[in-house]
Amino acid sequence: MADLVPEAATESVEVNRATLLDGLPHGFLGRRGGLSEGEVAGLNVGRGSGDDLDLVERNREIAAAAVLPGARLITVYQVHSADCVTLGEEAWSEGAKVDQRPKADAIVTNRPGVVLGILTADCAPVLFADREAGVIGAAHAGWRGAIGGVTDSTIAAMEALGARRESIVAAVGPCIAQESYEVDAAFRDRFVTDDLPNMRFFAEGRPDHFQFDLEGYVLCRLRAAGIGRVEGLRLDTYTDAERFYSFRRATHRGELSYGRQISLVGLG
Repeated sequence: MADLVPEAATESVEVNRATLLDGLPHGFLGRRGGLSEGEVAGLNVGRGSGDDLDLVERNREIAAAAVLPGARLITVYQVHSADCVTLGEEAWSEGAKVDQRPKADAIVTNRPGVVLGILTADCAPVLFADREAGVIGAAHAGWRGAIGGVTDSTIAAMEALGARRESIVAAVGPCIAQESYEVDAAFRDRFVTDDLPNMRFFAEGRPDHFQFDLEGYVLCRLRAAGIGRVEGLRLDTYTDAERFYSFRRATHRGELSYGRQISLVGLG
């Protein structure tokens, strides 16, 4: 449990924070700190990374303790969807062997004493809060979830718990930056067909290829939803190997595995 994690174990953990969430237990964590070694060295929290599961579980405890000591970590089984689930009085298993977590890519709650976690390795983590209503949320916005409306689903679920759209703030954490995210014409066409103005999120690259601004697109979706304020941390997971895990970087390097970082938000 997180309350058993020695304080010294969290000292080397880098916790990137958002101005809009100041004063609320939260953090966009990277790979600094933790117990994993080799290609996934650091604070790897990915159970599907091929890493030693005992180390992964310990890393998850360290991560949660770095943000909200004593809180229970709650995550979902991410599937690149637009689905959001609500954590009420019940709490599903966080066990490594028998995975009973719901398949979804966002989670909301008004329950104190827990910390919601979203895993990423280039996709955009988004943390939400309505302080007045005491409602928080976390979303995993890869390109599929982003265009599918995972942030919209999260906002709607928060409203169902009593949040007010105009009082919700949201921050987008470390993700792959536009200069690092090359896509082909078919990828671009999915977004342009959905909404022609999406063309502005694609910069010209090499022939028949483009550079996609994932963070910019997610921020635009959040603003269009009419929430109070939004913030982007502008941290590139691909280029900063010392601080962040990156699926695309690991692929380009021919590495056999890649780690996952976690973004967390809780109610004390």
